Amino acid sequence: MTNPVSPTGPLGLIVPPAKGEVPSDAGILYPGTEFIARGLALPTVTPAGYDQVIDAVVRVARELAEAGAVAISLMGTSLSFYRGVDFNQELQRSMAEASGRPCTTMSQAVLRGLETLGLRRVVVATAYIDDVNQRLATFLRDSGYAVDRAEGLEMTDIAAIQAVDTETLVALCERVWRSSPEAEGIVLSCGGLKTLDTIVEVERRLGVPVVSSPPAGVWDLMRTAGRDARVDGRGALLGRA
Repeated sequence: MTNPVSPTGPLGLIVPPAKGEVPSDAGILYPGTEFIARGLALPTVTPAGYDQVIDAVVRVARELAEAGAVAISLMGTSLSFYRGVDFNQELQRSMAEASGRPCTTMSQAVLRGLETLGLRRVVVATAYIDDVNQRLATFLRDSGYAVDRAEGLEMTDIAAIQAVDTETLVALCERVWRSSPEAEGIVLSCGGLKTLDTIVEVERRLGVPVVSSPPAGVWDLMRTAGRDARVDGRGALLGRA
């Protein structure tokens, strides 16, 4: 049974790296909010890597609740979409039942971001290998969105993904966007990417909204906890109430 959301108390993050550190986006976007995190020790950003840690997610959600978290999110996009729409929904239910807290996932955050901005047709830019890109495209299509193109950086190492610079991400977003003049927005996906500067620059250059999973994940968790998630100057999605 899910308990009512507390107006105070830390927000819990289940993160892929073993260290279990709070992602930098959380503190930058919501400096007045307390976050706590636990890591899954994801070995590689691949389906085989996800299979090694996915069964631990529910247990870690329970641990975060025991540590005081009042709402919890799985902050790994591909971990929640790689087995499809139904799996993402079941994962959220299982996390909530085990923890007694409202729970969400980064994939759910992307869907809520697209809905909030009224986007139905997108292109997708990621850090992933092609197999994972195709799983994301399927997840989005099965959720009711048209995906014109999905392209990734073909990366599987978490540390390398975290080191990708803004220039590389902006170039990737520009490339996928220009491939589809009918698309309405860009999905930028992978929880390990640093995308705050990328969002602002891409939206400035192209005049197109970007839903990026790392900041969207924190924005969605704030909303799940019933808190004000609006942040001005950080792109179209975060500027929405």
